[in-house]
Amino acid sequence: MYKKIKMKKVYLIHRWGGSSEGGWFDWLKKELPKHGVKVYAFDMPNTDHPKIEDWVRYLEENVKNIDEESYFVGHSIGCQTIMRYLEKLPKHKTIKGCVFVAGWFNLINLSKEEMSIAHPWTTTKIDFDRIKRHTDNFLCIFSDNDPVVPLSESEIFKKELNAKIIHKKKMGHFDNVNKIQEVLDFIVR
Repeated sequence: MYKKIKMKKVYLIHRWGGSSEGGWFDWLKKELPKHGVKVYAFDMPNTDHPKIEDWVRYLEENVKNIDEESYFVGHSIGCQTIMRYLEKLPKHKTIKGCVFVAGWFNLINLSKEEMSIAHPWTTTKIDFDRIKRHTDNFLCIFSDNDPVVPLSESEIFKKELNAKIIHKKKMGHFDNVNKIQEVLDFIVR
């Protein structure tokens, strides 16, 4: 019998108000296949008014055949969505790892409307132990001048997920960034 070789695959989950197109997502979608990695990039529902249950349900319905060669890459609220999705996976499911870019549990400098949208995301607890059942391989990337995610958020990811942390200079919220080499390196190494 021949053993089926599993192919690496990456699921990209965009930010609040974003889409699967543009910036470093486009670069990553072009680069990963050169390394034999299959890429799935979703357009999440109601992106301007994201709701936890809608975004997690969307992943539950659209992520197929995850296995120990699967990665998740999230940007901003996409990171939260991935964690909340992993919380709900059956115990026996394991993945290769996660990359979180500008991930957060708390936000700053929001308008009143943005605060009301973010409130469920910042107040609904996450069970980190359940997440870590599925992988212990996390890379989190932050910018020293992100207008909405304080650099101190990196300490929470380090403490709760034992994540490897990278601090970048002057990348803002990574909205206008065309390439993040560390994301590619983490997946193809």
